[in-house]
Amino acid sequence: MANHKSAEKRAKQTTVRTERNRFYKTRIKNITKNVLAAVESADKEQAIEAFKTANKYLHHCVSKGILKKGNAARKVSRLQLKVNAI
Repeated sequence: MANHKSAEKRAKQTTVRTERNRFYKTRIKNITKNVLAAVESADKEQAIEAFKTANKYLHHCVSKGILKKGNAARKVSRLQLKVNAI
C-alpha cells in the first residue's frame, strides 16, 4: 500500500479513473452491439438510428479523452460500412 500522502492520492485517483473508464468503455460496447444487432435483423431504419447514436457517443468520448480521434473514426467507419451494406 501507499507509504506517502502523494502516493495515497495517486492510488485514489487511479481507482476513480478506472471506474470512470470502465463505464465509458462498457457503454461504447453496448452501443456498438445495438448497431450490429439492427444490421443483423436487416432493419434499415433502426440501424440508422442506432448508428446516429453510436456516432454521437463515440465522438463525445473523443472530447472526454476516453478514445483517440483515429480510434473513434475507425469504429464509426466500420459501423457505417455495415449499415450501408443493408
